[in-house]
Amino acid sequence: MKRGFQCSCLHLAKLGVLAAAILSTGSLAGEGINQAGVGPGSGVRYATDAYPGFDSESSIIKPEKKTLGFFSWFTGPKMDDAAAQMAWADELAAEGSTGRARRAYDALVRAWPSVPEAPVAQLKLAQLEEADGDAIAACEEYRYLMDFFSSKCDYDAIARKNYEMCEKMREDGKRIVFFRFANTVDVRRAYEALVLRCPGAEFAPQAMLTIGALRVDEEKYPEAVAVYENLRNLRPKSTEARIALHREAQARMLLVEEHSYNRDRIRDTIDFLRSAIRSDCTIEERNDYVKWLAEARARLDTATYMGNKFYDSRTRTRRSAINAYKLYLEEYPEGEHAEEARARLAELEEAEKKGIGNRELGIGNGEQGIGNGEQGTENIEEAFEVAEDTPDWLNSYIEEREALEEQALQKVMEDAKPKWYKLWLSN
Repeated sequence: MKRGFQCSCLHLAKLGVLAAAILSTGSLAGEGINQAGVGPGSGVRYATDAYPGFDSESSIIKPEKKTLGFFSWFTGPKMDDAAAQMAWADELAAEGSTGRARRAYDALVRAWPSVPEAPVAQLKLAQLEEADGDAIAACEEYRYLMDFFSSKCDYDAIARKNYEMCEKMREDGKRIVFFRFANTVDVRRAYEALVLRCPGAEFAPQAMLTIGALRVDEEKYPEAVAVYENLRNLRPKSTEARIALHREAQARMLLVEEHSYNRDRIRDTIDFLRSAIRSDCTIEERNDYVKWLAEARARLDTATYMGNKFYDSRTRTRRSAINAYKLYLEEYPEGEHAEEARARLAELEEAEKKGIGNRELGIGNGEQGIGNGEQGTENIEEAFEVAEDTPDWLNSYIEEREALEEQALQKVMEDAKPKWYKLWLSN
């Protein structure tokens, strides 16, 4: 798609009469002269570069080339040549028959795609859709002009118009409250398609901010983080990069809230927020970073405590619980659960000294022989039962920890097997 990123100034000499015709219809051929060029140049990106957080290439909007197809009797031209068809379409547009005029311009593009009138007709078709208030259709027609007539139009100005249509699509969507439904995805993909076609455009950073925001609306927080991070890498000195940093922090906090048992994610977020606090940001943004950092630390405190409390559950011995509480207090001596942890640790250590059995404390202690023979078998379930108020996320965390431990054990056992045994298995 790089052919589509050549600046309009390289084609003005080739436009000739075509450029004059477009200008005479109030076209876009003079707009955007003073703005940065869309085409790739020094320090800008290409459409072949990766854009994490965007949909896969198979999902990106790609217009199909217009053809007459099986319904040529309806979609085909009514005149014998392109010039006559153009004159007839212009006459229909002047009379106010916009529907018939759109079909006439479209038929010209389908029947004679290589003639000079084709890009003019395609532009007029897009302008009619825009004038009619149909931002979705206008966006599609401008995109078609960029894809199939990139060297025969003012690419920069057309790209800007396409961006305006994307913005209108989003605003229209807000008014009819379509967010979190399919149209949200359609609008986001329209922005993505435009950024991929115009990576060096002046509006590209703002478009990426919008893509990230739409990802958040879809509750796709990892993808939103990827978009914001990529924007910061592409335009590190821009205002949009500073905004992206703040929005990325928000998305990361949403992920922390969604996966509050994942201590690795929380630690990564804490490191990110520490770096954000030192960045070139506004006072309000720094205040947010400080607040979120405190929240993340508190969540790590709780996650660590609840994770260690797992060792005090139905599947662990009293000694494991004692070691877990000690580890927690070493990491968080002033943590939110420190007082509770100290009290429980003192209770367990006292029980360890006195040799109090599991049934009395309600802890699983294999060393005490609970469940051996007939003694106490009827109360095992009661003795080992986890509290009824255990949240679902903690149960998920416990299952995850057990799975990781099982994987580690399997790996140790696999590594311990002799090489000849592995060779025998492979054969």
